[in-house]
Amino acid sequence: MTSLPPDVPRWDLDAEAIVVKIRWFGLLLGFVYANLGPAEASRPILDTILLLGLAYTLLDTWFYRRRRVFLGEYPLAVSGMEALFIGLLCVFENDLDSPFRFYYLLSLLCCALRHSRRVTVATFLLHCVSYWLVYAFLPHRAGAEFSVLMMVVILGWATWASSSLGELLKRVGERLKVLNAALREHQAQLETRIDDRTRELQETQAQLMHQDKMAGFGLLAAGIAHEVGNPLTSISTIVQVLERRDPDDYTRDKLALVGGQLARIQGIVRELTMFSRPASQERSRFTLHEIVDEALNIAKYYKGTKTRTITADVPTELPVLFGVRDQLVQVVFNLVLNAIDATQKGGLIEVTAARTADGVEVAVRDDGTGIDPAHQPRVFQPYFTTKKQGTGLGLFVTNKIVGEHGGSVAFESEPGKGTTFRVRLPAPAEGQMINEK
Repeated sequence: MTSLPPDVPRWDLDAEAIVVKIRWFGLLLGFVYANLGPAEASRPILDTILLLGLAYTLLDTWFYRRRRVFLGEYPLAVSGMEALFIGLLCVFENDLDSPFRFYYLLSLLCCALRHSRRVTVATFLLHCVSYWLVYAFLPHRAGAEFSVLMMVVILGWATWASSSLGELLKRVGERLKVLNAALREHQAQLETRIDDRTRELQETQAQLMHQDKMAGFGLLAAGIAHEVGNPLTSISTIVQVLERRDPDDYTRDKLALVGGQLARIQGIVRELTMFSRPASQERSRFTLHEIVDEALNIAKYYKGTKTRTITADVPTELPVLFGVRDQLVQVVFNLVLNAIDATQKGGLIEVTAARTADGVEVAVRDDGTGIDPAHQPRVFQPYFTTKKQGTGLGLFVTNKIVGEHGGSVAFESEPGKGTTFRVRLPAPAEGQMINEK
């Protein structure tokens, strides 16, 4: 049995539906004529032959419902069977001009809709032979030869007309199939473009939100540095004045202690001032050790830092990097803050770095809760977060910054044991560094 392919064009399905409906129409009409027509003597035999036709039509319909063609590999066998079937109906009705002879036309039409012109012509020849045998078997009457000739002419015309119509419709169907395929392709491309534009818009919005957030932090840090810096300057001046008045040893020790604490506070203010300055987009040369050191100096003011152990092992002999320094500081800073959030009090966070074949790799490892496997595919998506007060932008921005520097971000995580994020950055080519000096 021939199966229709899954992507069968709509025309093929419609053609099969037409063939099945033609068969049912002819069969019902034949039963009506056999039982209500003038041939009462041969009625049982005609009904028996029509019941055989009913069995074939039921099989054809059953296969059609399953997108298949009954005996589709043997079209001429079907045509021969139909020629015999129609010839027997005409013979047992004992009439060369029996209405059953019009079944030949229905058979040709079904063949033209299903098969090629060559098969249709072969079917025409089989039907001509069948009708000639009917003529030869039945008693001759006056004008019988003319009836046979006219029937052959009509069958020939029906063969040409049905074949031409069938081929025309098939060409239209093929053309429609091509156009539908092109339409589906364009639709898929359009959907892809819409998805890309939507994702780009979301990423841009996420970056703007993150930049606004960091700008707010910077303004707050600048305000704190300014408000604290002025009183510190006054206090430092007073301490220096008191030291010049030759105080006693006890007072001198206390003034030295105050001066040391003032210097410590001033160092913190300087770090806040550096953090609050506008982020530079200028590319420069720097070492990974400098990046990690600056990120950890900023992160030490984050809540929870004092209750975790943070270690850093970054060799100083690693290759020099070339990129936007502030952005890569933000990358390490984001990963360290995530590690702090993922660990409990007493947790361990390790920042390590190593040389790779084409650059360097920095890893931030924690012994925290780990990432749920169901959440892992989404960690770099904008706005995805499991924190109550998180924005879901940290890892998204981290991944985007590293990608813009030609690197990659990967992670391994095991629930209950911790997570390791690895950032790989390529070492710049010598020509690139020389051109940017």
